[in-house]
Amino acid sequence: MANILVVDDEMGIRELLNEILSDEGHVVYSAENAQQARTVRDQLLPDLVLLDIWMPDTDGVTLLKEWAKDNKLTMPVIMMSGHATIDTAVEATRIGACNFLEKPIALQKLLKTVSQALERLSPKDVAGSSNNSVREYPTAMSSVIGGQSKLQESGTESPHITTLSSDIKELTPGHFDLPLREARDIFEKAYFEHHLKLTGGSMTRVSEHTGLERTHLYRKLKALGIDVRKIGTSST
Repeated sequence: MANILVVDDEMGIRELLNEILSDEGHVVYSAENAQQARTVRDQLLPDLVLLDIWMPDTDGVTLLKEWAKDNKLTMPVIMMSGHATIDTAVEATRIGACNFLEKPIALQKLLKTVSQALERLSPKDVAGSSNNSVREYPTAMSSVIGGQSKLQESGTESPHITTLSSDIKELTPGHFDLPLREARDIFEKAYFEHHLKLTGGSMTRVSEHTGLERTHLYRKLKALGIDVRKIGTSST
């Protein structure tokens, strides 16, 4: 997996991209302006940069030019914008950007573009970028694959609702006396925690199983107060 720098002045964009890319196993750093981006780029040498074009202090194209001029464009850069013209995108590509993402960013388009950009790097390049200062995020793929294969071999079905959550061991008459909204929230929280534990915290697998688009799923989990990383860590 890679170290990725997300540069965007919108906190919501930074948080969303952080969650999505972290869930894919990448280590994600964030910067809200060009100055922070310069610092992270120089100190941590990311494998890939997602760079917003329109920022208040120094725009993304200007920063891209600066890195190119100073021979610091040593990593793929993907430009992002919701208002850029074709000319701007062409200019960024001419300077050295490898691709362009239009906001709002579609999940599959994001993952595909990031994957294509990282394919340009050799495994040695990506592995060599790691150091002791890099933040580690738990990955659940090995436990997911192992868990799925064991279930398939044994023919075991998914546990019933009686084991959905540590908070709800079984449905009692008291649950049916609650207002619908409150009862639904309790059930949904238990439901998503159950599937997150089964998949080792894999948002991709939970999204596929529940039929929810990942962006919607992230918002739903936040609203329910579910910490995906804690569940992923406890499952390993």
